[in-house]
This record gives sequence, structure tokens and C-alpha cells, in this order.
Amino acid sequence: MNVTLIPLRRQAISGPRIASRIIRAARLVACIGLTGGLLAARAETVTNLEAVDSNGVSTWNGTFPFTVTGVLLTDPGEMLDSTPDFIPWNNGAGVYQLGGQWQVFVQALSPDRGGIECWMAQNYGNLPWEPHDGSDSYSNDAWAAEVQRVSYDPSTGCALHKGDLVTVTANGALFYGGMFNINEEHDTDPAYNFTISLVTSNYGLPAAEVISLSSVIGTNVSAMGHYDIFDPTRATGGEHWQGMRVRINALTLVTTNGWTTNSDWSSRFCTVTDGEGRQFPLVHPLYDIGPPPTNTFDATGVFLQESGSATDGMFGYELFVQEVSPSDTAAVNIARQGSAVVLSWPASLGNWQLQCSDSLSAPNWTAVTNSPTTANGQSTVVWPITTPQKFFRLLRVQ
Repeated sequence: MNVTLIPLRRQAISGPRIASRIIRAARLVACIGLTGGLLAARAETVTNLEAVDSNGVSTWNGTFPFTVTGVLLTDPGEMLDSTPDFIPWNNGAGVYQLGGQWQVFVQALSPDRGGIECWMAQNYGNLPWEPHDGSDSYSNDAWAAEVQRVSYDPSTGCALHKGDLVTVTANGALFYGGMFNINEEHDTDPAYNFTISLVTSNYGLPAAEVISLSSVIGTNVSAMGHYDIFDPTRATGGEHWQGMRVRINALTLVTTNGWTTNSDWSSRFCTVTDGEGRQFPLVHPLYDIGPPPTNTFDATGVFLQESGSATDGMFGYELFVQEVSPSDTAAVNIARQGSAVVLSWPASLGNWQLQCSDSLSAPNWTAVTNSPTTANGQSTVVWPITTPQKFFRLLRVQ
């Protein structure tokens, strides 16, 4: 098989831009096998892709192409408006005007953990470091074709929807804002396209992991000036749930001005609190999820990170909201059953711990170690009637 390497586009480039071109050309050469064919994409884990150092900056040093398999958490068009909108550089007047944008999140399958973003935009040529001759932006027709390409399974033509099991093949990716993202590396060259292939339609969304704000944000500022709980091992804090479907419970709106649809991403933010000194940003989808809740509510969606920095990935966590529901009351129901009592509470309170004490006048609360069973939306523990009597409570834990 004969292979012809196409020269880089001839254009005025310098500094990081020309270095990037050289690296990309070297990577293309490295992908050519000894027999003249392209190497097959290797399977990669989200755990590896999202690994970070003590500053929250990516430590991934793998190679392209690679594949990631997981469940789509969002529909195409749910997060960003992909409507074609070509805007020229125009001597800087179009700077950062990216036109149509497209984005989805894919959550890994166990035992892998985490989620990864797939993103692309129309007007890369309006980024300050790109060539401004239109060569790195899509025309409206070309952009519409790109959106079509990644929104439908290439083999069957079926539209992709959240809950589908898919495989993403990546030929490019970049780190920014605390997350490693699959993208086109700001380049319209098809060599950097990613593809999304359907494995199983309607596979089903993963169960939302239930957390409280206390799991991801503190009440005291850190030495770096952040309130977010950051753990580079990704065992706790925001990194533990990054890119995943979660349900944050017991929230109250502080601001409602961002509770809106059909506007820019930056205009769809509002702030919530847990009433314990913590505040957290929510971002609204491009569809109506109902009026702003006036009482305590739970928010289910995708846990994101946007620190806005290439060198500090220790903050900037937020929730992309897909649905809201009234919060369940953190109360234990007790019913006698022969020589035992049945203790039950809403299963949605997955981050509340059942505790017991022998006295209320001088309580010594200890965790109940009996593992609860879950059925019909209730977590249940059967406790034998003993002497002395026991008192029970639910306590919020991280």
C-alpha cells in the first residue's frame, strides 16, 4: 500500500502554532505502520485520560488514535447551540466568536470511572492564536455537515441520544480548565476528527450518584484561594465525580437570573446553597426544566469543571442540570415488626448516614453498621429490639 503524506498548509504561522503543526505531522508519520497501513485505534480509559497532578493539570501522555466506550449522558444540542453562524475574524472584531458549537458527555463503564467531554466549534479561526484567513473555520454548509456527522451513527444513520452506549474514536484532544477533552484540536483538518459509533441503542443512563455540596465544596478558603474540594488522586472531592451523572440534594436557589433557556452558556448560570455556608453554580440546559424551585430541591445532571485556566485545575466545578425534583425529607421512619424495628428513609438520601445513641440527654452518636437494603425507593435496616433503648437519626456525610 502506498502512502502519501500531504504537506502542511502553507500559511504564516509562528511560535506555538508552528510547533503544534510539527508535532501533528510527526504524530501522523508515527501512525503509519510498517506495512503502509494506519495503526488501529487502541482502547483507553477515562481514568487515564482524566488523571491530574497536584495542580489539577493533565498527566496523560498517551498516543492517538484511541477509543473510549461509555454511555452518552447528553443529547447533541442539549448543552450548546450548534446553529451555523460563520463569523469572520474581521481584524479582531470576531475574536472568540466561535459560532455554532457542539458538545456531549460520555460516562465510562465500570470498573473504569469518570466521564469525558467531546467538543467542537465552527470558528476556530477566531481564536487569537489561530490563522485569521478563514482556513481554520468552517463555512455554514461545512459546519452543518460536521454536526450531522457526529450526531448520527456512521454505520446505521441512527440519531444518537443520551442513554446510548457508544464508542468514541479520538484523533485529537486537549486539556483546559481542569478537564481533558476529546476535540479537533481547533483544526478543521479531517485528520483530527473524532467519530461516535453506536454500540447499543437505549442502553440506559447510569444511576445518578447522590451527593451533597459538602462532598465537593468547603466553607473555608484553601491556600490557593479555592473553596472546591480538590483531590489529585480523584478518590474524593470534585475530581471523583467529574464528567459523571450525579444528583446533588438539599439545594436552595440563591440567584434565579440564570434559570433560563435559549441563551449563551455564560448566561445560563445560577447559584445554589445548601444552607450551611456553601454556594455552588448550576448551568441550565437549552430546554425548559420548569420554573425556578421556590423550596428545597435536588438537581440531577452532569458534574463538570471549568476553571478557566490551563495551569490550575483545582477549582471550577459546576453542575449541568438536566432535571430537578423536590428534596426528600431527611427523616427516619420506624415501624415495629415482631421482635425488631424496621428503620427506613428515602433511598435518594444516599449521602446521609444512619446513626444511633443510647441517650438524648448525653448522646454518643455512632454509625449503624448494618448495611441497608433498597426497595421501592426506600433504604431499610432491620434492628432487633434491645435494652437499653436506642435513638436513631440521619446525619449528612460527604
